[in-house]
Amino acid sequence: MPRLLRFAALMAGLCLSPLLSAADIDEASYGFPLTNPFEATIATTPPELRAAVPDDRDIDQADYTLNLHPERELEVPDNFWPVKTLRYRMAKQKGPAPLIFIIAGTGAHYSSTLAENLKKVFYGAGYHVVQLSSPTSYDFMTAASRHATPGVSTEDADDLYRVMQAVRAQHPEVDVTDFYLTGYSLGALNAAFVSKLDETRRSFNFKKVLMLNPPVNLYTSITNLDRLVQTEVKGISNSSTFYDTVLRKLTRYFQQKGYIDINDAMLYDLQQSKQHLSDEQLAMLIGTSFRFSSADIAFTSDLINRRGLITPPETPISEGTSLTPYFRKALQCDFDCYIREQLIPMWRARTDGGSLLQLIDQVSLYALEDYLKTSKKIVVMHNKDDVILGPGDLGFLRRTMGDRLTVYPHGGHCGNLNYRVNTAAMLELLHD
Repeated sequence: MPRLLRFAALMAGLCLSPLLSAADIDEASYGFPLTNPFEATIATTPPELRAAVPDDRDIDQADYTLNLHPERELEVPDNFWPVKTLRYRMAKQKGPAPLIFIIAGTGAHYSSTLAENLKKVFYGAGYHVVQLSSPTSYDFMTAASRHATPGVSTEDADDLYRVMQAVRAQHPEVDVTDFYLTGYSLGALNAAFVSKLDETRRSFNFKKVLMLNPPVNLYTSITNLDRLVQTEVKGISNSSTFYDTVLRKLTRYFQQKGYIDINDAMLYDLQQSKQHLSDEQLAMLIGTSFRFSSADIAFTSDLINRRGLITPPETPISEGTSLTPYFRKALQCDFDCYIREQLIPMWRARTDGGSLLQLIDQVSLYALEDYLKTSKKIVVMHNKDDVILGPGDLGFLRRTMGDRLTVYPHGGHCGNLNYRVNTAAMLELLHD
């Protein structure tokens, strides 16, 4: 099973006549110290500025499984045995409490760092919490997705909704007073489509839906992220040299510190040291992470659907088969390649769909414009310097969401979600 990095997101804008003004947070009073969006995206908030949250040892939590596609136990190679059933994490309060679902971002597992941080914030505030993997993660694609070809937002929302219903059915003993929903990055876009679906299916009647750093336009966001991996780094001729350079800096950092624990706190400390990465190196690191997520999606979708683009259908794949050659081939296919070779053909075959532009309109926030404008339960938090945004994206959100949009001056892509100012604002937005 290839171990894959996770990151990224999707979506960008249209317009609507403004009704109410978005809440733009003043830069001088905000206090978030990282003004470089690449640095903020990777290193996130300095540890001393993070919110106080419960320790894992003080949280009543466990991982559970759902067997949603038993037929895949025969279809999927033994290498994928850990994800033939869908796993998720639930944290329970002792008595009656609201329950909030957290949807992870592009390619991310339910136990990703961001999902874990959000779990602690909401659990500490008295919520039951359920953490779900992204529909673009290999575990969700294998165990929960009907078509294992994520990217059509209505289809992904349908898959997520069935998972949420199954989770609720699996825990009838949990006393839930109200349901809430949140997601970060691509998970925020998923949350909007799930909320719209719930308006007709009515299994949850979400009281509030919190979208954190959502993409607005699919093609804009993936193009932004794909470009980062092509960043030219001064004195570095290829990606191998780039990784060698980063490794050398990490090695020197280790020699100075005597230890190394690769997490966001370490990356923040690294950036304050003499071994800090340049803007170009940070950009390429973000882009590389997204490329691994893209390769993960392309590889898994091709394998499950036996399309033969990466893994030949006639080639037997057993537990002893090395997947490295196939994953290396998948790395040559960026997200745009995945859309052209797998997503659009599947979408056209199933829906009699048309052009790429039509697909983008259907899977972006544009498709929910009227719903977002009128549904007062939905609130959005975003950053002015988010690397996934393109021209017009914030304008679309301002005109569509009005005063239900909060815009921070800095934070990059989700880099300030663990800043104590932001975590306090999340809880206030859900409580209002």
